[in-house]
Amino acid sequence: MSPALRFRHPWLPALIASGLLIAFGLAHAASDSGTETPPAEKPPTLAEALDLPSIPNARCLKCHNDEDEKTSEREDGTVINIYVDRDRFEHSVHGKQPCVGCHNTVKKAIHEIPLPKSIGCVACHLKTAELQYGSSDPEYRRLDVVLSQIDGYMASVHARPNLLDQSKTNATCYDCHDGHTIGTVGSAARAEHRSRIHEVCGRCHEEQKETYAKSVHGTAVIEHQNAGSAICSDCHTPHNIDSPDQTKVKLTITENCGSCHQKQVETYEKSYHGQVVRLGYTHTAKCYDCHGSHGIMDVDDPASKVHPNNRLETCRQCHEGAPEGFLGFHAHGDANDFEKYPEMWIAARFMEVLIIGVFLFFWTHMLLWIYREWRERKEGKGYRVDPDNPPQVYFRRFSGGWRLAHGVLAIAVMTLVLTGTAVLFAEQAWAQYVMNLLGGPKVAAVIHRVAAVTFATVFFGHLIVVIVNIVRAGKGFRWFGPTSMVPNWQDIRDIGAMFKWFFGLAPRPKFDRWSYWEKFDYWAPFWGMMIIGLSGLMLWFPTVTASFLPGWVFNIATIVHAEEAILAAVFLFTVHYFNVHFRPEKWPMDIVMATGAVPLDEFKHEHALEYERLEASGELEKYLIKPPTERARQAGRKVTGWMIIIGLILAVLVLKGYFDVLSGH
Repeated sequence: MSPALRFRHPWLPALIASGLLIAFGLAHAASDSGTETPPAEKPPTLAEALDLPSIPNARCLKCHNDEDEKTSEREDGTVINIYVDRDRFEHSVHGKQPCVGCHNTVKKAIHEIPLPKSIGCVACHLKTAELQYGSSDPEYRRLDVVLSQIDGYMASVHARPNLLDQSKTNATCYDCHDGHTIGTVGSAARAEHRSRIHEVCGRCHEEQKETYAKSVHGTAVIEHQNAGSAICSDCHTPHNIDSPDQTKVKLTITENCGSCHQKQVETYEKSYHGQVVRLGYTHTAKCYDCHGSHGIMDVDDPASKVHPNNRLETCRQCHEGAPEGFLGFHAHGDANDFEKYPEMWIAARFMEVLIIGVFLFFWTHMLLWIYREWRERKEGKGYRVDPDNPPQVYFRRFSGGWRLAHGVLAIAVMTLVLTGTAVLFAEQAWAQYVMNLLGGPKVAAVIHRVAAVTFATVFFGHLIVVIVNIVRAGKGFRWFGPTSMVPNWQDIRDIGAMFKWFFGLAPRPKFDRWSYWEKFDYWAPFWGMMIIGLSGLMLWFPTVTASFLPGWVFNIATIVHAEEAILAAVFLFTVHYFNVHFRPEKWPMDIVMATGAVPLDEFKHEHALEYERLEASGELEKYLIKPPTERARQAGRKVTGWMIIIGLILAVLVLKGYFDVLSGH
């Protein structure tokens, strides 16, 4: 460096020296850290991954975007469309994809004519998904949807080999989609494709297309450009299409109707037809069985299957010989709509008030009873069994015939509850499991009816025995006497006395042969037979019922049959179980109905008036027996225990189903 330069720029030597020191420091740091950090590896493009020829799309569009050369004729005379609208293609979802990615037989720009048709939509989408796995690029946010659609398509009837030409599938992706104009979600191109999907499907399904075009859905889409009306893919789904003879497809189509007709599906699902469908079975009427499928017409159209002039014939598709009474049935009746369906509204509200009233009284009765007996036990009062001194004298309370009838009746009731509520709460997972376990609704219906006939046989058989006993007693029978099950004024007084005892205002009342809660338990099946039995017969024999009653009685019968069954089941497995087994004096169970006998001291405590009456008349001795054998008691505990467990399980299932329905789940 010259002295002149050093003189004119005295800071220059210092700057050069600083630069050399920094460079030396950076080099030293790099040597300490090993090798230099390589740049991030860029993932290969689709073209690179698929080893595609490097033919730019612009080169392809030079020929295929030619307005004057839109078609090409094959050797066999077939005219094909080779025109691609550049603007529409570049704005489609494939606008940035290489042409040769789909047209994989093209190896160079000047290709052979005619070009062998080979388009690998599935391979391309799968490879794209593999390359972009985990990418946050919003361009690929729908790849998981596409993969799901591929899975659906590959399992569909369209992806299967054509039976007439196994070298072809029934329908490919590009048979349904024009790959050059697939619009993005919400685009005009996609809306346009939706509006003409009937034409796309109609290329293969011509008859269905013609029928659809005349339907209420087709008219709305084709003539009125109503984009919200149903198109083929709304009912059949876009990709996982299968034969409508398949159960899964029937269920899917029925479910898809609800995407537009929500209220109608809601009311349909409350009918027996809808409950069976919800269970996953399709042998009952579905939406299209009544309304038609491709040719659905407005209900006021004379061509509609549900038009008043045609409705009876539609019903007769399943109900052979259905009388005109069927026309009064409300297929979509809503029990919450008083203006349109007042009879259904009244029936539903009556049953709701009945259920609330019964449980409000008896559950309160239970809780107060538990409280009072707990207080008395703390005070050293009440009846207790001395485990160190087992009772040696028993009172024979029930004969073998009545115990057998009770057992058969209990099994019949549990069977009715299980099979009936499995249909009623069809949306519940447990109901579907039980129904599959039983062999389906057809088998369950047979079991339900056998149990109903068994119940009725025991019920009416017991009535015959009662009538015979009354006739034998002649004038000596006292209708309101101490041994009669007929309620009387003393029962009202006993209820009042019991509530006084609950609140510690009086001692526990004494009872004769039957307490007021035992009489209620006895008479409840009479009400049940009238409500559940009569409504069940109406639903079992609809053709006979509709011969002399209007069709809306089926709606009423459905409501009261279900609601009364819920009432009966929950009452039996909560209130009745408490009265007999779960109150502190009886806990954990009472086996009197299994053995027929009760310890004399226990009988004296529970039925003091009867004990005093029998002792005064000298008849007590004929009812006294030896204790049941240990084997009999063990058998009684096992049978009773299992009956209690099954009943409690049923109660939980019924209550869960009932409250889920109330909460809208």
